[in-house]
Amino acid sequence: MVEYRKLSRRKLLGTAAIAAAAAGGLGTVTSLFAQQSQVPGNEKSLPTFTGPSQNPYWNSVGPVVQYPQKFPLLLLTDRPVQLETPRHYFEMAFTPNGAFYVRWHLDEIPNSVDLASWRLNVEGSVQRPLKFSMGDLTSKFKPVTVAAVNQCSGNSRSKFQPRVPGGQWGHGAMGNANWTGVPVRELLDAAKIKQDALFVQFQGLDEGKGPEGHGSHAFLKSLELKNPVLDDCIVAYAMNDEPLPMLNGFPVRLVVPGYFATYWMKGLSWIRVLDKPDENFWMKTGYRVPDTPRGNTTPEEIKAGSVKAVPINRMRVRSFIVTPDGATKLVAQLPLTIRGIAFSGHGSINKLEISVDDGKSFNTADLGEDHGLYSFRTWSYKWTPPKPGRYVLAARATDGKGNIQPDEGVWNPGGYLWNRIERQEVVVGRNS
Repeated sequence: MVEYRKLSRRKLLGTAAIAAAAAGGLGTVTSLFAQQSQVPGNEKSLPTFTGPSQNPYWNSVGPVVQYPQKFPLLLLTDRPVQLETPRHYFEMAFTPNGAFYVRWHLDEIPNSVDLASWRLNVEGSVQRPLKFSMGDLTSKFKPVTVAAVNQCSGNSRSKFQPRVPGGQWGHGAMGNANWTGVPVRELLDAAKIKQDALFVQFQGLDEGKGPEGHGSHAFLKSLELKNPVLDDCIVAYAMNDEPLPMLNGFPVRLVVPGYFATYWMKGLSWIRVLDKPDENFWMKTGYRVPDTPRGNTTPEEIKAGSVKAVPINRMRVRSFIVTPDGATKLVAQLPLTIRGIAFSGHGSINKLEISVDDGKSFNTADLGEDHGLYSFRTWSYKWTPPKPGRYVLAARATDGKGNIQPDEGVWNPGGYLWNRIERQEVVVGRNS
């Protein structure tokens, strides 16, 4: 279970200021159309598509654009909005709000929210249907904070072979933040759940046509009421001690620590208790993975219809090398520090190993501060390249449950669950 970080009086007063600031105008963005950003010279030569082979780059290869409240990010699609975070932002444990990736599912998304009329509705199989204003959430409940990674289910999809449909993300469809809000269980307790309740459904503010013929005009996700993850879930109104950016779910979003981001409902406005399983498209058909070890299968098995699928859930253990990034030549016999991040949906990272010989041998790296079970954890490894040549670096993480990052890829038709050991080739030149 997540250990929530209780806020100090100073932070508590700050959350009231967040609500006040939002009411004073932060809830409105005049336009969510992107502006073309200045592209660094070394990025202009990237191809516009890397398929059908595996994407060889760390990020995707879309144009660099800038949306309101966001730094320049990589554009995958604009309807719905999908923006990827560049690699260098992962040098730290917490991702700046402006750099946090964006992924909406439907094309009609809000560019303003009037907090005077907005309410979070708790309804369905409850004895006391309730409506909470932003002021209610920040003043009637003791705020809690949890550090947690939000990772798109399709992060690294461009690494799949053969390629599969969907946003061709590189590795940047993820981010880590301190999320502050109200535990979902407290909201449910206030509404007094009925005895016949089975599931809790969440709905946000995005709407649209969705996949044709599937009745998917509203994005809906649900969790079983007895699922322990609900004990960790919060309705977050602050992200890194600031109001959420509009594109990241203002005014509030669901935070589901350890789970893939498909459950992290943005613009959360309805919490609906169900007395039967959720049969909507986004649960029954979308975001499902093979019920096999690692969620792995083959195109042939899918074509034969022999693969049982289950809803995607917890994130797999992962690690990434952030620097060096291979862009510049290193110098033989000159010490440097290899740095990166690691995380898991099954608990804290307790071991990180580095290889400088393409995975033939590994040595233990130093771990940074442990910010919580489901947070990024930074790591570092001091290395002195012995001589000129080409070296292939690799990082391998182990989490608190003993899960070790594998060195094999995965394939499924959704493009989900990629967590293979990542590599970075570097060139070492002479020192004289």
